[in-house]
Amino acid sequence: MIKKVGHIGIFVKNIEETVEALSKFMDFDKPAIKESETMGMKASVVNLAGFELELLQDMDDEGHLANFVKEKGNMIHHFCLETDDIDADITKLKEKGIEMADQTPRIGIRGKRIAMTTPAALNGVTVELSEP
Repeated sequence: MIKKVGHIGIFVKNIEETVEALSKFMDFDKPAIKESETMGMKASVVNLAGFELELLQDMDDEGHLANFVKEKGNMIHHFCLETDDIDADITKLKEKGIEMADQTPRIGIRGKRIAMTTPAALNGVTVELSEP
């Protein structure tokens, strides 16, 4: 069952610059930047009093994510809903006609099981389901 909003995922051109700017703007210690060679992404999670911003950067300047950011600029890509039963929630959403990009859960950048909807599922907004 879906429990709460987990985070907002933001695609960025330069994660180091974005973390630096956010830390100055919001006055917090800079979080670590994690690199995943297998996913080809860099990620950093900024915790704001229990609410998280997940910053994501493509490690390949010509990758899908990098091209997306070149076209549209830094932008919110998705919001995440935490669930205690991701398999059941995927099934429920599909039964309601919600189009899933991930038909079954996969391991995300943070090592948790996740599944994404297509942007069309919510009129252009992508939703991520994630285990806590």
